[in-house]
Amino acid sequence: MLNGKQKRYLRSMAVNEKALFQIGKDGLSQNLFRSVKEALKARELVKISILKTCELSMNEIAVDLCANTSAELVQKIGKTLVLYKASKERKIILP
Repeated sequence: MLNGKQKRYLRSMAVNEKALFQIGKDGLSQNLFRSVKEALKARELVKISILKTCELSMNEIAVDLCANTSAELVQKIGKTLVLYKASKERKIILP
């Protein structure tokens, strides 16, 4: 579980990152979950943008992604989500 200071630190790191994934009209799929898991394992911090054509709500997407990838939600702002999951080889050192 991340505390406020850690979330602020991760949000500041995510500002300069580009969104790795886009979720559109197809919504969520097992293939997307698998890809996000692999990206989290490699990078620990992943930014995802939700397109206007997506029929699911931001809350549904955030809950499903966190549940299926075992990641923590760092930020949900506008049409963008930021997820974090610590890997065995820590790349991001949290305060």
